[in-house]
Amino acid sequence: MTSSNPTSTTTAAWTGTVAIDDTELAVTDTGGTGTPVIYLNGQFATQGYWRRVIADLGPGYRHITFDERARGKSKKSADYSFDTCVRDIDAILAARGVTQKPIVVGWSYGAYLGAHWTSRHPGAAIGAVLVDGAFPYDWLDEAMELRIRKLFKRLSWVLPLARPTGLAPRLTAQQQADSNIELGKLSSVSQLGPVLNAITVPVRYVVASGTSFGSKGDEQEKIRAGLNDVLATNPNIRISAKVPSNHGAILRKDFRAIADAVREIETTASVDS
Repeated sequence: MTSSNPTSTTTAAWTGTVAIDDTELAVTDTGGTGTPVIYLNGQFATQGYWRRVIADLGPGYRHITFDERARGKSKKSADYSFDTCVRDIDAILAARGVTQKPIVVGWSYGAYLGAHWTSRHPGAAIGAVLVDGAFPYDWLDEAMELRIRKLFKRLSWVLPLARPTGLAPRLTAQQQADSNIELGKLSSVSQLGPVLNAITVPVRYVVASGTSFGSKGDEQEKIRAGLNDVLATNPNIRISAKVPSNHGAILRKDFRAIADAVREIETTASVDS
């Protein structure tokens, strides 16, 4: 087999901040000589959520994590748009001097970021692991938009209390609602379907079960089923595992399935090359 990253250089472990536009993002890079893996967080999560996946994969990989704008230890910004978050991936990789092709791993919101980045950069990644996110489905309508705004309005009083603990981002309730609504538009079949169908490298989904925060009944399972048409049309995309944990617990309870999907991507790419 030929390695998918034939040129390996040793990189020292590093933790610090990367200046981008009007903000600074907190970044951790484990260094080493292994294949780089860049992790993309849930919408309001932090890089610490990946610790179990990283521990399972071990030091044979170069793990790069970061907090998105106004999350975790990163600074606030005037721009929290999805496209800006996609561009931040390029900035992080450039700042850390990543010259090998990475594996992109994203959960929830991060799965959408990973899908878009991989689609926009043909051949730049070994592949991607998308964890319970990036399912093409038309779930946003006027009623759902109103429901999202009401939900975050109800949470507005508790957010300032949670921010010092790192459990909530430094975004207002309205900014968080706007981000969710933007994601709903990006999730539509007409928007996300072409993005996924354009991907030319291996992609493996790890799919949760049950509900997610703010969902009701079987809403989330219907959304997940939106992936079926893409699976039928793009042979690069497959489901690696359907796990029993729900959306919020998947990184904690089914981290091994995610780590196995990363290994599957690297093996597949090595065989193909």
